[in-house]
This record gives sequence, C-alpha cells and structure tokens, in this order.
Amino acid sequence: MSFFNSEIVQDELKEISNLQERLYGSMFTFSEMSVEGKIEHIEFMEKLLEKQTVVYQRLCLSDDPEAKEMKQRILDSAAMMGLDPREDMNILFRNMVKLLKTMRKKIEEDQ
Repeated sequence: MSFFNSEIVQDELKEISNLQERLYGSMFTFSEMSVEGKIEHIEFMEKLLEKQTVVYQRLCLSDDPEAKEMKQRILDSAAMMGLDPREDMNILFRNMVKLLKTMRKKIEEDQ
C-alpha cells in the first residue's frame, strides 16, 4: 500500500490542512486577540506542530517513493528558509515547541 493511501495518513493530512487554514486565517490578527484568543491560537499551533512532527516521522520511516519525495520537498523548503541542510528536522520541531511554550508563558504572565 502506498504511504498516502493509508487512511491514518490521509486523516492526519486532512487535519493538518484544516489546522493550517484556521491558523492562517487568524495569524495576522494575533496582536489584536484577547489573552484567551492568543492562548487558543497557540494551542492550535501546538496541535499542528505535533501532527506535522508525526507525519514527518512517518515519512522518514517509509520506503514509499512518494513519501521519500515529500520528505525531500520538506527538507528543500526548510533549506530555502535558511535551515542548514545537515540540520535534523527534529531539532527544528523541538525548537518550535520551545518557542510556543515561551510565547504561552509570556502571554499568561502579561495577564
């Protein structure tokens, strides 16, 4: 079975897409949100990051040519944004988790 034919993978990709749409629709108004709205936005970002991390790990473990191609596209995109191509994407994911925790803490402290 192809990587992308898996019902689990399809469900995760749909959820990632839905989370991205929701986040993109509100990210430009983040500074105007209430504290509760900002926390909710960060929670959606955390959930998105968690899903992306899981899918990336599955891509890394898959022998499917389409999965390998998607993984390479992700790596290429990260390199275009300045990530060292030798850098482990898991480090990027961990750093993003830390950043979101820092953001949440700052927002909660400023209440």
